[in-house]
Amino acid sequence: MPVSSQALKLLKWSVLWLGLGLIFPKILPAENTAFSLQTQDLIIEQQPRATTSARRSHLQEQQDRIAPERFDLQRYPVTDANETQWRQTLWATALLEPQSPIVIAAIAQILELAMNPNLSPSQAKTVQMAMQVGTQLYLGNPQKLALIGDRFQNIVKNSPDPEWSVMALSALVQAGLKPSLAQTELQQLQSRFQGVDNLAFKVALQDISEQLKPSSLPPLQDLLTWQISPQTSPSSPSSPSFPSSPSFPSPQLYVFCRPNRGLLCRAVLKDGNGQFRRETSQPQAPLWSVPLLTRSLHGLRWNFVRGQTPQGIYRIEGTMPRPSATYFTAYGQFPLVKVFMPFESGVQNFIATQPGQMSGDLNSYYSLLPSSWRQYAPIAQTYWAGRLGRSLIRIHGSGEPTSFFVNNQRFPQSDGWNPAIGCLSAQEIYDQTGQLTKADMPNILKTLAEVNGGKIEGYLIVVEIPATSKQGTNQAVSLAEIEAVLQK
Repeated sequence: MPVSSQALKLLKWSVLWLGLGLIFPKILPAENTAFSLQTQDLIIEQQPRATTSARRSHLQEQQDRIAPERFDLQRYPVTDANETQWRQTLWATALLEPQSPIVIAAIAQILELAMNPNLSPSQAKTVQMAMQVGTQLYLGNPQKLALIGDRFQNIVKNSPDPEWSVMALSALVQAGLKPSLAQTELQQLQSRFQGVDNLAFKVALQDISEQLKPSSLPPLQDLLTWQISPQTSPSSPSSPSFPSSPSFPSPQLYVFCRPNRGLLCRAVLKDGNGQFRRETSQPQAPLWSVPLLTRSLHGLRWNFVRGQTPQGIYRIEGTMPRPSATYFTAYGQFPLVKVFMPFESGVQNFIATQPGQMSGDLNSYYSLLPSSWRQYAPIAQTYWAGRLGRSLIRIHGSGEPTSFFVNNQRFPQSDGWNPAIGCLSAQEIYDQTGQLTKADMPNILKTLAEVNGGKIEGYLIVVEIPATSKQGTNQAVSLAEIEAVLQK
């Protein structure tokens, strides 16, 4: 049955293919309500699903799903009945990135359906996933996969769907479309969908504009010395979009990334009193820090379903329970740290305000930042991502070996970490018998609790910072960079 463009919009931004989404096993429905770290959360267990035999079996299952016959669109047309088949096949394609002409031709053919204004909801899901996986493959080798690039160009110019049109342009821009051509395409899209009331489309247009002409980063020291811990007046009502925060200082976990999310980010922690955590109690000791990866498996920008971790402010509130065996491969064996964006359901205490100030608008969000940062568009990505319906972003490990994600080979600087689809990924490595050999989640959980009286609670701020030299462009953020800012 045909569906309206508004219904397709709701489908693509409301169906939970967001954050943890369908690309990984669905997150456990029951969440911890208490924020306190429990002793059992840090217990290390042997993992049968990490043994060599279990790994081989899991890999074979995915390899079976990219058999040539599964890409036969005459045998498996994009219909409601074949939705599961295509979801499994495209997911396996994202994992293993097969490059055969059969695979590329099938994805290109599915992308042609983006021209059809009368898709069923089930068909639209398959096209949406083909857009995501097609972006991933195309960004990996734009010259070899010119066929997918041609389909994206056609979608930009002719698709009746504004979100797919701008998503295709975003892929082309990331793949190196000349800025002058990108600007022309951007203007033509604005003209073609003039008068269309679609927030996802407008946000994506703004993000492309930001990529073409990046804003200047405000003083980093202003952000590092700022404390998100205003007092809430008992008489001030909370906005439903921004529930009031506790009336005491909260720790702040900063995650500094490069614009190239294939590089590792660096997390440092400040307690509620404004003091940065160090490895020891000595004032000259190195800052406490852990590397995290915020790269999207699909290479998508932050504003798209399954895109990279948005920049901006998040609220940290508690943990998800220890994953069961079913969820181990996706999230590792330790609890996941829950982080929330503005407008996201489930958060208990996001942001405090002064009387009459909070309205849930962008200015209210910017008021949480130092004045020098209140006109810096990229720091509001969490605001817009929350408005668009993204959710379920977490800090978690991974039970999968890094070799399971074939596109990890293109990012040697982050070897040892796995990509996600919005989440912040910590390292977690097992030997052939399923014994843990290295993991950062216990350190993260333990330290977050230690600076906050045993509770996992506070704020997370994700920020991209450019390298200070051309040589540093392809290098991860270093502790020395952060220390240099603090010394100012």
